[in-house]
Amino acid sequence: MLVIAATAALASMVAIPPDQAYLDYFDWETIGCLFCVLAVANALRRIGAFDRIARTVIGLNRQPRTIAVAMITVTALFSMAFTNDIALIIMLPLSASVLVGMRQINLLPTVFALQALAANLCGMITPFGNPQNLYLYSRYQLDLGEFFGVMTPPFFVSFVGIMAATWLLASGMSAQVPSDDASAVSRMPLDSRRLLAYGVLFFVALLAVFRVIPFLTAVAVVAIAIAISDRKTLAEIDYALLATFLCFFIFAGNVSRLPWLEDALIPLMSQWGLLTSALTSQVISNVPAAVILSHFTEGWQALLVGVNIGGAGTFVGSLASLIAIRYFSLSQKVFTPLREPGAPTMGRFLVRFGFLNAIFFVGLLLLFQFVL
Repeated sequence: MLVIAATAALASMVAIPPDQAYLDYFDWETIGCLFCVLAVANALRRIGAFDRIARTVIGLNRQPRTIAVAMITVTALFSMAFTNDIALIIMLPLSASVLVGMRQINLLPTVFALQALAANLCGMITPFGNPQNLYLYSRYQLDLGEFFGVMTPPFFVSFVGIMAATWLLASGMSAQVPSDDASAVSRMPLDSRRLLAYGVLFFVALLAVFRVIPFLTAVAVVAIAIAISDRKTLAEIDYALLATFLCFFIFAGNVSRLPWLEDALIPLMSQWGLLTSALTSQVISNVPAAVILSHFTEGWQALLVGVNIGGAGTFVGSLASLIAIRYFSLSQKVFTPLREPGAPTMGRFLVRFGFLNAIFFVGLLLLFQFVL
């Protein structure tokens, strides 16, 4: 995606050569806040905080269906706090390990597909749950009440739908988890001092997102504190995502200066903002769709809902969907039972993934574009 974004940015620079206006392209507040969230999330991951939480929740359940619900719920919660990408990177390997250990590999395609949907559609409820939300929250200088007022209805419908689909599709399984799982989890070591320190840093990041403190202050505090605590955390931040945003800013800034595109998109965004945003996301992904289309409308409500609904649908609707596909492929290489005859194949996973995404995309689009 970084290569594609960089190529698009360079191509746009041919049409619009660099000039003074380029300085206004970049939303440094978005970059700074995203850096803080990614840094703290990576620090918490490295000390095992996410793994501890997830395994504890899973260990409290005994039946495959309730475990599936637990895994998908935790994925949704992680996406609300630490972005959809981080949620999937944490939860997909754990889900594969648990389901293989339970000898419930036939459930893996369904769980992976629903976890991707949970990450994409449940992360919409917070400004930092999805990267496009963080950008639009900064771009339009929204306050938290405005944001929640617009995003609560689609979030509620999405969450209820995902939980219902999980309960329905994971029915009929009867195997039990070994009774000592929960106690084993409780013995996992966790550095309480670092956990507290990183919790404070996450609070600092939230203060920057909500514009209580300057984002540069938050960046400095988070970077210095984590550099002192664990320098490897800084090295493992997803800098490619940050660079991708910079490329999108250049591309979006340049295309917004093309008169013919402005003439085409302004009427579309004015009359069909939600539909245009959602459909554009299906082709170029929802993050670049949000960055580009924000230059052609002040109707942030339709754009915000549209690009979040656009996280479902096609495989490229959200970058997080590609993470799910990648991890299913990796799971087949890591776990022997997934390579045996009768095990779920990549084709089966893609069919289930595409079917569920299509249902949620079409359902949400019809509900919020044409009904509400």
